[in-house]
Amino acid sequence: MSASRSTGTTDAIGPDEDPGREPSTAAIPGSRLLAALLDGMDAALCAFDAHGTITHWNREAERILGWSAAEAVGRRGFAGWAVRSADAGDVQGRLMAAMEAPGRQVHEFALLRKDGGRVLVRTQSSGVRGEDGKAAGVYCAFSEVHAQIDLERSIALSEALFEEASWGVVAVDVDLRPTVVNGYAARALGGGRTTLLGRPLGELIVQGVEDLEGALQHVLAEGAPPAPAELWVTLRTAEGDRRRCWRSGFLRLASPLAQEPVPLGVGWLFRDVTAAKLAEQDADRVRFRSNQLHRAARQAAECEDPMEAATTSLDYALAGFADHVVVDLLVDLASGERLVRAAATPSDAPGPCLPVSGGSIPVRYAPGHPALQAVERTGSVRAAAPAGAGETWAVEHQWPGDSVHALCAVLRSRGRTLGVVTFLRAANRGAFERPDVMYAESVAVRVGSAVDLARLTAGPVA
Repeated sequence: MSASRSTGTTDAIGPDEDPGREPSTAAIPGSRLLAALLDGMDAALCAFDAHGTITHWNREAERILGWSAAEAVGRRGFAGWAVRSADAGDVQGRLMAAMEAPGRQVHEFALLRKDGGRVLVRTQSSGVRGEDGKAAGVYCAFSEVHAQIDLERSIALSEALFEEASWGVVAVDVDLRPTVVNGYAARALGGGRTTLLGRPLGELIVQGVEDLEGALQHVLAEGAPPAPAELWVTLRTAEGDRRRCWRSGFLRLASPLAQEPVPLGVGWLFRDVTAAKLAEQDADRVRFRSNQLHRAARQAAECEDPMEAATTSLDYALAGFADHVVVDLLVDLASGERLVRAAATPSDAPGPCLPVSGGSIPVRYAPGHPALQAVERTGSVRAAAPAGAGETWAVEHQWPGDSVHALCAVLRSRGRTLGVVTFLRAANRGAFERPDVMYAESVAVRVGSAVDLARLTAGPVA
C-alpha cells in the first residue's frame, strides 16, 4: 500500500492495464476507479499499511470525523488527532491485530472529531494480504454507533415481523403478488410461507379480491391510507370456502437508494377480526330486533282489532328480516281441520301484511309441506329451494315466486296450535339460521296471542 496523500492511491489493475491487451483510452484508470468506489460508499473507510500509516480515507470518514483525506492520509495511526492519547495505544493495537487474525474483527471506539467532539463508532476491520501472501495492512470500515444500531434495529424489526408476529405481514410486489409472507399470514391465507409466493391473490381469495387489489393499487399510486380498513373476503380452502374479515393497514415500500421514490411494492399488515365483527353484528341484530319487538308491542296495543294487531306485529318483524310473510290458520271445515290463508304480504311487490280479501282461503299444501311439518311437530321448520329450482319450488309450495328460503313458526296460545306464520326470503338474502328461528318464534308468540284474542271476540276465522 502506498502512503501518498489522496483518497485512494494504490493503483489497482483496471481494464486499461490488462497484460496482453492494447490499452483503451476510454478506460478509467485504476486509481481513479478505486477512489470513486471508496468515495461512493455509505460507510466510512480507512486503510493502514503494515506499519500503521493511513493510506486511504473516504468522504464518509471525512463527514463523520471532519478530517479531510489530505489531513488524514499519511498519519501514523489515530494518536494525537482522532483519538485521545490515553486511548491511542489500545485503539491502534486492536485495529492492527486484525492484520493477523482470521475474518473480520468488530470493535467500538470513541474517536475525536476535528471540532473536538467525541463520537462513538463501530468498526469492522480485516487484514489485507500482499501478492506474496504476507500481511500488508488493514482496512477498517466504521460508522456511528447510533446509525448502526438504527440499521440493526430496522433489520431486527423486519426479521421479527416476517417470523411469528401476532398479525399477518405480507410484502406485495408492484404486480400485486406476495413476495414475503410471515407465519400468521400464511395460516390466514391457507397456504405455506413459500407456496404462496408469486401467486395471484385471485387464486387464494374467491370473493373480495377486487377490494383488496384496489386498496393495494391505491397505496402504490397515492400512498398509505390514514386509517386501517376492514375487508371481508371469502377464502378458497381444502375444507371449503371460508368468509373472513381482515382489519388491514398498508404501507408503500420505496427504495431508499433511489433519488426519487420508486415503489417496490406494498407492505400489508392485517389481523383476522372475524369473530369480533360477527359478535358486533350479532349484538346489533339483537338490539335492532329487540327494538322492533318493543315498537310492535306498543303499536299493537293501540289496535282495536286483534287481527290488525297481529298483522302490525308482522310488519315490524319483516324489517331487515324477510321479504314476505304469510299466515295460515287452522280452522274446522266439513272435511276436517285444515290450514287456510288468513293474511299475507303482496307477492309481486313489497307491502304490508294484510288480511286476505274476501275471507280466508283454504290452502292445498302437499304432504310434507314445511307448514304442515311445523303443525305436526309443534315447532319451527326451515326449508330452502334446491339449486337451479327457479320459481318452480316457490310456486309448488304456494309462496311468492321469488322465495328461496322459508321459515315456518307455529302459532300457539293457551296450549293450543292455532296455525303457522311463514317468513320468506328471496335469493339476495342468506338462509335462515338458528338466531333467526328464535326471533321468528318470539314474533309468533305475539301473533298467536292476537289471533287467539280475535277468535275469542269474533269466533273462529273461516
